[in-house]
Amino acid sequence: MSDKTEALRDAISRYTEAFADPFGIARSPIPGMNTVRTTGIGELQHRLYRPLICLVVQGAKQVTMGSRTLRFKAGDSMLLTADVPTVSQITKASPHAPYLSFALYLDPALIAGLSAEMRGVPVDTGAPIRLQPTDSEIADTALRMMRLLDRPASVPVLQAQLVREMHYWLLAGRHGPAIRHLGFPDSQAQRIARAIEVIRSDYASVFSVERLASVAGMSQSTFHHHFRAVTSLTPLQFQKQFRLIEARRLMLADGANPSNAAYAVGYESVPQFTREYRRLFGLPPKREIVEARRKAQPATKMAKDSRPSTHVAVD
Repeated sequence: MSDKTEALRDAISRYTEAFADPFGIARSPIPGMNTVRTTGIGELQHRLYRPLICLVVQGAKQVTMGSRTLRFKAGDSMLLTADVPTVSQITKASPHAPYLSFALYLDPALIAGLSAEMRGVPVDTGAPIRLQPTDSEIADTALRMMRLLDRPASVPVLQAQLVREMHYWLLAGRHGPAIRHLGFPDSQAQRIARAIEVIRSDYASVFSVERLASVAGMSQSTFHHHFRAVTSLTPLQFQKQFRLIEARRLMLADGANPSNAAYAVGYESVPQFTREYRRLFGLPPKREIVEARRKAQPATKMAKDSRPSTHVAVD
């Protein structure tokens, strides 16, 4: 492990030790940047991610999208280039050597601007999830972003240039061909992304595939084909997973009861919600709430006991 990689690991460890929530996520004041800390091998986690880069600095994790499973460890980067549903699990972590990672959501506008300036960056529209060794420039920029958090007054002034620099090194390095298409507003990936944004913003409503195809500027058959190619799901399956994942967040993070969560995300039948929830997550909602709170109590106590007396405020 290089000195900079070790320094990045230590910076993430200190920050997450102080600010991670009961689910292990430490949100930073830099938009789109989060760090994660997990002290044990966890259960399967279902997520619908936006395009992002994730650097693992300690421990190991496996991520499955459709029939493809990737296993990544310290020193690896996972790149997501589309809004895709994944099933993930921490596979190596302990209280003495927790799983630690750094994640940053990708900004299509930055990618478009940088691609125009850089020119010559090839385009690769292959698999939306990729695994590569972390480039040294990426790790160095992530370290400087973490160090910025130690000086709160500098964050508003310097965060934008560091985020831009991170996108530059992503484009200039091994991830460049995979992310460049995110900067093309009329690419198939961006057309599908516009339709996905409609689902994300209006997930509790009933919508038609015709409406989504119109947003994407495609015929219904073409849209259906490309949507499934990008996400591995049909539009209706995507909406259902998004509803269930949001309901889970409402219950576990906001304390909503299962009935209120079901109605909030658009279900009209609580029994139907319960069946579909159990099919996706493996447990009925009431039981999962009990299990999650039982597991979160020791983690919450440990975080409070280890929290320093002075710290950086995080929104």
